[in-house]
Amino acid sequence: MTTQTPVAGVRAAVRRVPAYPFTPTNEPIKLDQNENPYDFPAELKAEALSRMAAREWNRYPDLHADELRRRIGAFEGWPEDGVVVTPGSNVLIKLLTELAGIGQTVLTVSPTFSVYTLEAQLLGARLVEVPLNGDFSLPVEALKAELGRHEPGVLYITQPHAPTGVVDAEAAVRELTEAAGDWVVVLDEAYHQYSGTDYRDLVRAGEGRLSLRTFSKAWGLAGLRLGYALTSPALATQLQKLVPAFNVNTLTQAALEVALEQPAYVQARVQEAVRERSRVLSALAAHPTCQALPSQANFFLLRTPDAAAAYAHLRAHGIVTRRQDSFPGLSGCLRVAIGTPAENDALIAAVTELR
Repeated sequence: MTTQTPVAGVRAAVRRVPAYPFTPTNEPIKLDQNENPYDFPAELKAEALSRMAAREWNRYPDLHADELRRRIGAFEGWPEDGVVVTPGSNVLIKLLTELAGIGQTVLTVSPTFSVYTLEAQLLGARLVEVPLNGDFSLPVEALKAELGRHEPGVLYITQPHAPTGVVDAEAAVRELTEAAGDWVVVLDEAYHQYSGTDYRDLVRAGEGRLSLRTFSKAWGLAGLRLGYALTSPALATQLQKLVPAFNVNTLTQAALEVALEQPAYVQARVQEAVRERSRVLSALAAHPTCQALPSQANFFLLRTPDAAAAYAHLRAHGIVTRRQDSFPGLSGCLRVAIGTPAENDALIAAVTELR
């Protein structure tokens, strides 16, 4: 273990916040990061590599990845000047905190995606977390009360929610978004392909609204690191000021151009993940001590009598999951991604042994 020594000049907020909570492991079945279990299709990878090789690596890429923004806009039916791209949506979350959180408020629920709270704490924003309802749904009235209690800042609404996989009633999301007034409302839709939800219309309804999307999940391109925001041109102009120049490299741009030209593989993989999710949840439904909680994402929560013991048991079977039992309301829970059919078979067999 490395001993942390205070460094002169480092802000107190940075010193107080622990590092991002993730420890890599080497188990053969990796179900801990909500990844797509399949690599980019081989024929598309070959085309991407060919395009990479044809490009000049000694030259800087597009200043703001304008060609990629144009292609994403065409794919999403969105104006190019309302698209902002960065290496992963976690970078966008950091920039959104800089945009409207510093000296203001970041409002979210608890439990939630840890990057929202991490960036708020690192950047010294006022962080307000409202507990989810007992069924993991949005606490709409409590969030509306907090919206009225603070000066406008950033409100995060995640659909499907992470880490629970819950999708809220559309009426609840709309009510909360409409109540937000001058707040910047971030509709994080990283997993929307798995739930069939789509809140682009809500984003179109107000300038201070964004949809966050990613190539890391359904597209199976987590290793390339590309996330994007869909928003109004006015808000995109302000957000773009915070994006470092040349922030998406030439090689990533080439690969994503190929993906956007041949997106059919994504739907096929999403359909398999949804079928496998249903199969896994059904197979575990009768377990005497563990409960596989309903989900509309490519992961689910497994509530166990003892998260530490269950985590160790699964690792002994070559399966790595993500402990969530330190979060409010998630006692005993592991977060488990949906893998390939063979990986899911191994998971079902290992969980069946748990008591």
